[in-house]
Amino acid sequence: MRVTLVAALAAALLPVSAASADTARPTVPVPNAPASAPALTDEYGRTLTLRGWNVEDKEHRGDAALSAITEQTFRDMRAKGFDFARLLIFWDDLEPTRGHYSQAYLKKIERVLDWAERYDVRVVLDAHQDVFGPVFGHRGIPEWATRTDGLPFQRHPDDWFAEYFEPAVQRAFTHLYEDEDLRRAQARMWKVVADRFGHHPAVLGYDVINEPMGEMHAGEDLPTAARRIEHDQLTPMYNRVADAIRSEDRDSWVFVEPTPIVGEGVPTGLGRVNDKKVVYAPHFYNTGMEAGADYDPAAGWVETYERAVTQYPEEYKVPVVVGEWGPLNNSLPNMARFYGDAMASLGRYSSGWAGYVWCYGGGYCAVDKSGAFRQNKELTAEPYAEAVAGTVRSSSYAPATGVYTLTYDASTRPRGPRTTEISLPSEPWDITVTGKATVHRHGPGRAWVTAAPGAHVTVTVTHR
Repeated sequence: MRVTLVAALAAALLPVSAASADTARPTVPVPNAPASAPALTDEYGRTLTLRGWNVEDKEHRGDAALSAITEQTFRDMRAKGFDFARLLIFWDDLEPTRGHYSQAYLKKIERVLDWAERYDVRVVLDAHQDVFGPVFGHRGIPEWATRTDGLPFQRHPDDWFAEYFEPAVQRAFTHLYEDEDLRRAQARMWKVVADRFGHHPAVLGYDVINEPMGEMHAGEDLPTAARRIEHDQLTPMYNRVADAIRSEDRDSWVFVEPTPIVGEGVPTGLGRVNDKKVVYAPHFYNTGMEAGADYDPAAGWVETYERAVTQYPEEYKVPVVVGEWGPLNNSLPNMARFYGDAMASLGRYSSGWAGYVWCYGGGYCAVDKSGAFRQNKELTAEPYAEAVAGTVRSSSYAPATGVYTLTYDASTRPRGPRTTEISLPSEPWDITVTGKATVHRHGPGRAWVTAAPGAHVTVTVTHR
């Protein structure tokens, strides 16, 4: 997603950030919330935990689209213990001319999904946009679907997020949300995607639009505008698109995002999305850290974010998967502390996450050119239960001792797998079980536990 966040965002949200800093709250565990929100599940009812990365190619288009993504991406992710990918796809590549969908692009997406299936990586297809699309020098919404009413636009090379606040970009979002023909076009695009990939074994769901923004009204501050946009425009859009997806795919999850303003501890204004398989998919970015600042444990940002972001899933009883997170500069003095605090927080309320981004190099990349974790990124790789065939009673990992513990009551369902799948990154690990269950290794870095129906099972994983 990122480079830096616009100064206007920091200024608009200064009261939130300053209040957090003034209280100087220590980084302490927040109560396990939302306790009443459901877990993400697979088609067999197993409880899922997703841990992985965004996978993208923003540079190439047309015949070269998605060429930066290779089979190695999924092989390396799985080897390091990750079971999830948020795959960026672009409407401007899928439908470059109105009503004409690129079969070549669909085949390229399918090839990537086939690689994911080969390495048992679940995928969410993300209809990505940055600053709306190509009309403004980015990717996302096609040129033919971009309407600006002739309003001005100025590039901000040193702070591209500031471009979201240009009048032409904001008006383009309004037309996307409000113009009936563009509403139908967006729904048709998703029908095409769901029809083509709804039955692909790798596909878990669809992320309707990346980091949606909108048009501020005169006199509004940014949090007020964000909540209005979320309630009045994004909620109806998500309901329209969910209906379109369901006409082709009855089973996959629909991921819905708030505006990026949630990253500063502003609860979303989204309303109910009337679908049985909705996932709330916020992003987890901090303005100061995006601008290059170190993590400040005393500022209370993680706790403020957690309290804000859990309100929607608690109210609407939907699971949470964080679609993007991770700072640009991982080598600053407090970044190890940040990853520890972030992983603990994400584990308290979410069914998983996708870090930004799996690539081989610098900046936001998870690994370097050799495939080794970049500094502190290794802290994202720890044991976890990818799928639990039963009711989870507790799940925890203690980094200081290298011990992961899972306790669950095995399923009594007459159908479906009784296998609980454990990810064991960064071997070697010892694994033991108590209760009526057996464990065996399932290739490198994974173990399967099979339990008797209704058995009370404890799995203990210890790093050697």
